[in-house]
Amino acid sequence: MNGKWKVVIADDEVIIREGIHSVIQWDELNLVPAGEAEDGQEALELALAQSADIVLVDLSMPIMNGLTLIRHIREKLPACKMVIITGHDEFAYAQEAIKFEVAGYILKPINPDNLNQVLASVIAKLDNDYTQKKLLQSASRQIEKHIDLLRDRFCLEWMSGELSLDEIREQLLFLDLPQSSLSAVCVILWPELASGEMLYSQRDRQLLLFAIENIALECFAQERNGEEGCIHFRDYDGYLVFMLQHAPSAKLLEHIKQSVQSFLNIRIHSGLAYNGEDMDGIHFVYQQAKASIQRELKLSPLIKQAKEWIAANHKDQRLSLEQAARVLNVSPVYLSRLFKQETGRSFIGHLTYTRMKTAIELLQGSDMTIQEISQQAGYETQHYFSTAFKKITGMSPIQYRKR
Repeated sequence: MNGKWKVVIADDEVIIREGIHSVIQWDELNLVPAGEAEDGQEALELALAQSADIVLVDLSMPIMNGLTLIRHIREKLPACKMVIITGHDEFAYAQEAIKFEVAGYILKPINPDNLNQVLASVIAKLDNDYTQKKLLQSASRQIEKHIDLLRDRFCLEWMSGELSLDEIREQLLFLDLPQSSLSAVCVILWPELASGEMLYSQRDRQLLLFAIENIALECFAQERNGEEGCIHFRDYDGYLVFMLQHAPSAKLLEHIKQSVQSFLNIRIHSGLAYNGEDMDGIHFVYQQAKASIQRELKLSPLIKQAKEWIAANHKDQRLSLEQAARVLNVSPVYLSRLFKQETGRSFIGHLTYTRMKTAIELLQGSDMTIQEISQQAGYETQHYFSTAFKKITGMSPIQYRKR
């Protein structure tokens, strides 16, 4: 330590205070007097005012006794070291101070050598505490400086499935990330990174990725009235990954795409997958979200049109494969076969998925009744909707909303 340690002497006898002051090796021990007090209350006020490092405490003082003084100093100056001054007949009383972690005892009559030895021991503890504090501060600054890198590395390990649930929770707490369960994973891909067509410099690509990330985060926060509730990072494949406490609406994802197109003049793809309540299984959800983009990239123009038509018309309770085939000017058999081949789902399976996605968005983000939600999702009756919903999610719409 560059400065000197400050010492307060508290004893109700002036001759003892003067005697202590006269025998302390101030310069040799790197100490400086911070004042003297004749009662416990005065000693407390002095110690707080001076931010004392060491207080020599007589147990028998008026107004406030030594034990009470020690307790107050321990609460308000936890780093302060306290040394008890006591007589032989008070030693049992002094033992009560052990619970306050006093740094030492000095018996009356005071022996100068013993006093300075005790103080030297206390100073060694103060020096060690100071060194540890500086090391912790330095480590804390380093962590703060590299917090984004630490968070990214944790997220990459998490998404690889390498961490246990206890490790995930510990890291979330340490890195000051949201602790609540995550409802969905959204991934965003800038096609240039996937195609290998590098039309921009490395610096410009990083700037554009940063801009895309910020647009998405701002949109997520706006939908939740400023509450972001999001863990985000970039993975090894160039995907921007957002793990969200609240699943975004399809309208919001489209708004993000449009905003990026408007502000940056580039096109992006987005994928979304929903999570249950497991924090340690979310890496599977992350893989599902990425897979949805990969499937989208491989789709033929016809199937892309079919999916867009389903998204726009799924509220129609009479919507059918035949109707879609007429609109797209192909045969139902051909459309059905191609849809299954390219998406991995049947036409009806994708229609059901789209309707359930709408229902989940409304259950999470609206006060609409189950009857109203069933109609918005494209189901004729609430009963039919509830049965289909439970078959897919494992719970009724009411149970899902309560969760």
